[in-house]
Amino acid sequence: MGLTSRPLLYAMIVLALACVGVTAWLWPRFAGRGPRAVLGRLGMIAGTQLAVVAVLGLAVNRSFQFYASWHELLGLYDGAPAAAGKWGGEGAAGPAGDPSKGLVQPSGPEGLDKVHGVPKGPPEKNGRVETVRIVGKRTKVVDPAYVYLPPQYFQPQYARQRFPVIVALSGYPGGIFLLGQHLRLPETAGRLIRGGTLQPTVIVMLRPTVAPPRDTQCVDVPGGPQAETFFAQDVPEALRSHYRVGRDPGAWGVLGYSSGGSCALQLAMRHPRTYTAAAALSPDYKVANDPTTGNLFGDGKDRGRRRAEHDLMWRLAHLPVPDVSVLIGTSRSGEKNYPAAKAFLAAVRPPMTADAIVLDHGSHNFATWRRELPAALQWMSRTLVFPEEVAATS
Repeated sequence: MGLTSRPLLYAMIVLALACVGVTAWLWPRFAGRGPRAVLGRLGMIAGTQLAVVAVLGLAVNRSFQFYASWHELLGLYDGAPAAAGKWGGEGAAGPAGDPSKGLVQPSGPEGLDKVHGVPKGPPEKNGRVETVRIVGKRTKVVDPAYVYLPPQYFQPQYARQRFPVIVALSGYPGGIFLLGQHLRLPETAGRLIRGGTLQPTVIVMLRPTVAPPRDTQCVDVPGGPQAETFFAQDVPEALRSHYRVGRDPGAWGVLGYSSGGSCALQLAMRHPRTYTAAAALSPDYKVANDPTTGNLFGDGKDRGRRRAEHDLMWRLAHLPVPDVSVLIGTSRSGEKNYPAAKAFLAAVRPPMTADAIVLDHGSHNFATWRRELPAALQWMSRTLVFPEEVAATS
């Protein structure tokens, strides 16, 4: 049974209820003070608690899709940290992907069937969300994606029109399901497009965790996963090869929440010729090693330089400022990142521009990010240029 399947959850519920019943039934038999009685009571308590915790864990994971499979949970992918040595060598890659079969390949549901608010009916009226796998031409990384295509994408008068594109990144360890179900990105985008406050835009929803369960923070790890190259080069090339999206950087933006917001800032500021706009909700402003990331910067003599260049405050102080626009989402109370957000916004100088969404109160959760999302999408719509070029006829 799959990790997120209903049969597994229901089976664990039955097991937990059985444990409770067995404990209640057998408890009088272990009412004594001897070692056997004490061990019996402890065993029943431990078994019941483990079963209940397993039910809660499965229910939460099924709702939030932190881990989509047993392989992800157990770290059994080839590209997990234990096998990171196979990345970055001559032609080596992480999770096996074959670009010769296409850079954008059809995928299974990827949880889309559980997402509320997905467009239904004729795509020319309501738009459509596709599930695909994006394969990195350079990195061979394989990442699942939801692709939201607006109604105009299917209308005859737009048959040759290219569209602006937003690459939306989830936090860690969540996946694309969270962008659809809990951030409500397709639903919100569709509503804004219908209301005329968001220009027709292709939105590509990805997870930044390209080597699960490792948190690569969108960094090219020396001898390890090449996450930055994947998002800065492979993803745009793949999308341009498959969809009618703009070719000029002015039509490209990146959006994310939590660690996905950190990635959005990193990608725009480090690759302004790929992304000219970044909307970051509750981001961090530098990349640091922790137990989920492992060693992101290697052990060579360039380790300090690589670490410094992923500190955005250091970049603003010591490197040429990129010609990009950024939007920061933060809260005066309820989150710890407000002082850091103020410092970052104060450090921005031309040609870079910065705006902010500042809530009076908001926690580090989807309730906060859903409040910020419409304003972030509308800001992105005003910032990105609608492509003038048209697609060639087949």
